[in-house]
Amino acid sequence: MILHTVPGSPNGRRVEAVISHLGLSVELRHYDFFAGELKHPGYLALNANAKAPTLQDGDFILWETTAIMQYLCEKAGDTELFPRSPRIRADITRWQCWEGLYFNAALGTLAFENVAKAKRNLGPPDAVLVEQAQITLQRFAPVLEAHLKDKTYMVTDHITLADYSMATFGSYAKKVPFDFSPFRNTLQYFERMEQLEHWPATVTQPKAA
Repeated sequence: MILHTVPGSPNGRRVEAVISHLGLSVELRHYDFFAGELKHPGYLALNANAKAPTLQDGDFILWETTAIMQYLCEKAGDTELFPRSPRIRADITRWQCWEGLYFNAALGTLAFENVAKAKRNLGPPDAVLVEQAQITLQRFAPVLEAHLKDKTYMVTDHITLADYSMATFGSYAKKVPFDFSPFRNTLQYFERMEQLEHWPATVTQPKAA
């Protein structure tokens, strides 16, 4: 299998964490997001969305991070990260959908606009996008905070795909223009995730991409 990815990409990082966790042998092929390599014809032939990561398993090409993570668990015969119980699987998928549509969509926007742009000299943050992301987090951050009360992990008593998905932008929580200080459960959760074996092993200092 081959994972086509952008070095330091938070979405690529979560897939790499799953690969490490499962002990899979997967070749990594890196692309420069800021140089526009995801828009080259060769990559577009794999993923017409011009986004990363993309998984190549023989003649099977798969994009969308959540789908890749679930597929890798199926390939490995894993029953821990993605248990067989229909209810647990539905719960994991529910949180993966939620973070991608709301929480991490907003946090990722702030990370790109306020951190990645500054590092790459790409101009000032887009004020409209920043405001929209802040409004989204104001609505959905309390949902995650309440869910994490008295919980170590998102769904079960051990780490699942929901955790690798939820923690994607956790390292940016204290770097973006949103006050996470009232959300102690969330901040503590992100700190725990950063200490897990397979999460820090991917990218120590992730870049927004």
